[in-house]
Amino acid sequence: MNDPHYFELAKKLDLESFLELFASFLSRPKPPHMEGDIHRHRQFIEALDKIQFNPPPPIAPLERDIIHLKKFGFLRRDEIFEWVKLWRYMLYLKNLRIEGILFDWFAQIRFPETILEIEHRFDKEGNLKEGIYPELDSVNVSLKRTKQEIKEALLRLLSNASLLPYLIDRQIHLINGEESLLVRGGFNHAIKAQVIGRSAAGFFYVLPESVSRLKEREGALLSQITEMEFLICKELSAMMGKQLPFLGYLDKEFDRFDHYQARVAFARAKNLEFMTPSRDTKIILEGFCHPALNNPKPISVRFEKSILMVTGVNAGGKTMLLKSILSSAFLARYLIPMPILASKSSIGSFKGIAAVLDDPQSAKNDISTFAGRMLSFERFFKERGFLVGVDEIELGTDSDEAASLFKVILEQLIKRDFKIIITTHHKRLAALMAANEEVELMAALYDEKRQMPTFSFLQGTIGKSYAFETAERYGIPPFVIKEAKEVYGQDKEKLGELIEKSAQLEIELGQKNRALELELERVRQKREELNDTLEKQKEAHRHHLQRLDQRYQEAIDAAKEAAKESQAESIHKGMNNANKLLQAIKEEERSRSISNPSLKHEFKAGERVRYRQSQGTILSLGEREVMIELDEGFKLRVKKGELRPLGQLPRPKPKAPKISVEGARSAQVSLDLHGLRGDEAVEKLDSFLSDALLAGFDEILVYHGIGTGKLAYAIKEFLKTHPKVRSFEDAPAQMGGFGAKIIKL
Repeated sequence: MNDPHYFELAKKLDLESFLELFASFLSRPKPPHMEGDIHRHRQFIEALDKIQFNPPPPIAPLERDIIHLKKFGFLRRDEIFEWVKLWRYMLYLKNLRIEGILFDWFAQIRFPETILEIEHRFDKEGNLKEGIYPELDSVNVSLKRTKQEIKEALLRLLSNASLLPYLIDRQIHLINGEESLLVRGGFNHAIKAQVIGRSAAGFFYVLPESVSRLKEREGALLSQITEMEFLICKELSAMMGKQLPFLGYLDKEFDRFDHYQARVAFARAKNLEFMTPSRDTKIILEGFCHPALNNPKPISVRFEKSILMVTGVNAGGKTMLLKSILSSAFLARYLIPMPILASKSSIGSFKGIAAVLDDPQSAKNDISTFAGRMLSFERFFKERGFLVGVDEIELGTDSDEAASLFKVILEQLIKRDFKIIITTHHKRLAALMAANEEVELMAALYDEKRQMPTFSFLQGTIGKSYAFETAERYGIPPFVIKEAKEVYGQDKEKLGELIEKSAQLEIELGQKNRALELELERVRQKREELNDTLEKQKEAHRHHLQRLDQRYQEAIDAAKEAAKESQAESIHKGMNNANKLLQAIKEEERSRSISNPSLKHEFKAGERVRYRQSQGTILSLGEREVMIELDEGFKLRVKKGELRPLGQLPRPKPKAPKISVEGARSAQVSLDLHGLRGDEAVEKLDSFLSDALLAGFDEILVYHGIGTGKLAYAIKEFLKTHPKVRSFEDAPAQMGGFGAKIIKL
């Protein structure tokens, strides 16, 4: 990884350890950036995550080898074997039983016969296989035999009676790459040998003369093998040099796969999820945990506008919130998996990411804190579309002056499509920016009872700093805190209290909203369960009808077969079988009626019934459907099978208002128009109004129901034009509500 900006930003965001852990899953070091469409890369990663595969072995970078071969150089045996490992792994991938885009990708890789021939000449340890180079095999056999002779010669010397008095131990020691014996002074009386070293105790490591001659032969054989391998590697390098385009292509394809497999393996090992940058600039995080924290509290934040300004309690997590937002965008930019709830999150795409976090003051560079901040912002005016985080924005100068200056700077950066997260303890800048529609406010919250930060945040408000409380928590004497509050002033303290109270009200409102959402979700689930139950009942009913049809048909067929018999005994036997089938059907129907009383119950108009979770009264009955009025005032047309008898008396309807009038005894004060067409209802209403006027009524009640609203509309339009109608209005709830009208004559 040679991207300096990558490491610089990773260090600022406390991601170094996390990224080092990710790099350990790579077969070889490489920059984090993947060329090409990041959404296409995501498709390959998702496909790879669905299969099981062996990770690639560690493989050295091979770019220099390609340059060397282009210049007609040759590679050593170990360098060629690095290529062999790469070829073998890519051949392994080609032989995997896979489908889709991975199969199409690997199928495009076609190995030249020359490359396959070179790969065949090496064993698993990187040595040249036996049987391909006979002369080399012969020398290797001689070398092996010579090494065995050296070992046997040393063992014989260890058993030599004349040498035993001089031996310190009966081991073979390896000194400077030479096999030797450890002896004391005077050994030359028993053996001719060359001293090649001395021990800490003053004893001698010696190489016996007989072994020395064998070692010389071993050295000659090794030189011969080296010369032979040089010629073989030169030949193999020449063969590889003719396949340079394929080698360069395959090396890039392996790097691409290495990017994919490392991300998949890292996500599996650490239970991480992938986020691909979206086409917009919104940042919505749900359940994100900064990798640098132990036992972190997951954060949830919606950053949809241009500026997010975070205020509130000291040491309340404002800086870590800023780093978390930048870190999520940074990891998504390089498609590195992260601890997040990906299904509920969204991270936009940006041309660049920058963090202004530390104090830039430097005596060496003769620069102040504020001047350093100005240099950082000066660079931003040369860019567009950046995501920027600024911690303690007014650092290093007067907060009132800084607030005015940064207000203008931020407004100009908004015009350059910047998205900026800011933390601050000063309220003036927040107050100046609060009216801007592109600014979101967020407050770090404080637990008054426990007197410590909650490390949680509330959007839409300004937070109190709690400087006095924090100072007291960290040991500042109470009398100092008290005097500081007096200097600060009661009016400002009250302002802080109002800010905190506003935040508390926001929290309570959020809790109530969440409780309401949970209740709504419970109701939705209950409704879905009822619908599922109804569907199951309908399905069971259909199956039951099918079974009945089948059983009836079997009974009929049995009766027909009995009728065909010529002998009376056979006819009686067949009819008995048919009767048994019919009896079984009747028994099944009887059992089903007992388990479901509504199937055998004969409903009547005015009867009280249960429909799902509600109760009501039957208004009218059809052959299969029933019109019921629920206690809640709604009228429904439902199937008989959906009703359950309650066995109760009809619920009395609310009485209409008592109207004392004198008139014809046949006249009525109420009229029911349910079920009529518009023209029929108007005609009947006109006649009813005439009777009411003749009877001297000054107030009457008309029921028209709710339904589709057409009947109510027709009645309303008629009443508007009737010359004797003074006014009309919807009836009270207990008298029909929207389904009835009280008419004054």
